[in-house]
Formats: sequence, C-alpha cells, structure tokens
Amino acid sequence: MATDLMLQKGQASRGTSVPRPSRLRTVNLVASLTPGIIFTFGLLFLRTNRNFLWLNSPSKYPWQLWSMAISGILATSAGVGDWFYHQYKGGCIVCPLERKYETLALLGGGVPLFFFMCTASLSSKPTAFLIPVLVLVLFTTVLICYDEFVFHRRRCLPWETLLHRILVVGQATAWLAWMHWCYARS
Repeated sequence: MATDLMLQKGQASRGTSVPRPSRLRTVNLVASLTPGIIFTFGLLFLRTNRNFLWLNSPSKYPWQLWSMAISGILATSAGVGDWFYHQYKGGCIVCPLERKYETLALLGGGVPLFFFMCTASLSSKPTAFLIPVLVLVLFTTVLICYDEFVFHRRRCLPWETLLHRILVVGQATAWLAWMHWCYARS
C-alpha cells in the first residue's frame, strides 16, 4: 500500500520492485525517435524540390541546419541513453504518473510541434504557424519542467541528470536554430 501511494505521488525510490508499464515506455521511445527519423527522410525527399535544391550540396547548408543536426543527434542520443539506463541499468522505477507526463509532453507537445514546424518550413508564409508553434513549445516546456522538478529533482543520479540536461538543451538548441532559419533568414 505504501509503495502504491509513493508511485501515485511520483516518489518511487530505487530498488522498489513494482512492475513498469512497458507499453508507455515503448510509446515514449518511439515518439522521441519519430521526429528525427521523419526529418532525415524529409530532407532526402526535398532534395528534388526547387526550393530545396541546396540540399544536394552540403557546402550550401545553412548553419542552422548543421546546428539542428548536431544538437538533435546529441539530444536524441541522450534520450535513448536515458531510456536504456532506466530500462536496464538504473534500477530506478519510473512511476505511472511520471510516465503519463512524459507521454503527454511527447505525444501532446513534441510530435504535434514537429509537424507544425515541418508545415511552417514548407510554407511560403510561415508566420501563419507562429502562434501554434509557440503555444506547443510553451505547453511542452511546462510539461518538461514539471517532470524535471517534480519527479527528477531528488531521485536522479548525476549520470541521469547529465543525460536529461543534454536532452533538454539539445532540443532547445535545435528548436532555436529552426526558429532562426524559418523566421529570421533573409
């Protein structure tokens, strides 16, 4: 009973033997990998579009694309590393409430945000998508902050905290580079 109460409040401790819901764990991993995979294939697909012919010559890539690629790879690697750490090495129980907020941030914020970003990138008038993009960024940021400050603040070891920081800073850097490319380029 005490363990159930701790899990509901997000206060599970290391070593608590409570089964973790594998379906949401897998959904979260797939949701975190989806934007990077679609982005890569999208770039390959767009190489034949007359507005994106520059994709055929890496020397013509804008610095924002390089920044998105590097920070996105770092963020995704940290996210996958954190997922595997929790899955196989950490011995840390992720409570159902925390898993719910992670899923909400990924599926309710991150994935829709990515699709709005893609649409804005392809649009001749990207400013039409600015408000939805900013709303989704704020929504996702609130959920990430809640997750970090409520569930991770005291529980995480230094290695986990480092992975979380790389993930969050990498995502933020990639998003800011995209914002500059989409809205500030001449």
